[in-house]
Amino acid sequence: MIPVSHDTTIRVRYADTDQMQIVYNGKYFEYFEVGRTELMRARGLTYSAFEESGTRLPLVEAHCRFHVPARYDDLLIIRSAVREIPRSTMRVDYDLRRECDGILIATGYTTHAFLDIASLRPIRPPALFLDTLWPNR
Repeated sequence: MIPVSHDTTIRVRYADTDQMQIVYNGKYFEYFEVGRTELMRARGLTYSAFEESGTRLPLVEAHCRFHVPARYDDLLIIRSAVREIPRSTMRVDYDLRRECDGILIATGYTTHAFLDIASLRPIRPPALFLDTLWPNR
């Protein structure tokens, strides 16, 4: 199976930083969310359309390793990748690099469960999701 990946560029806002103009650690998970959302959008499935189909993707695990700090006004490239076709959960891996020099800022992953909105029970990934992200599986 070929991994599904996408690169998204984001600029560090002043509001994302602390007094030293270094990105606050909790913001990295917001950057991961931007990357994951744009990965799905790039493949043709928006989060809103996915949720309208009756499924949610709640977070069940998150990890981030900080390599060097990102600073105010840096342009960051978020590479988001799903390396395996999900079964009941999906893991998304992330690499954040500074655009100007390619320096690795942070790496991490998030794991999400597929949840039926009506029953609030775990489910397998719906066909809409699989067909959009892996049409030739």
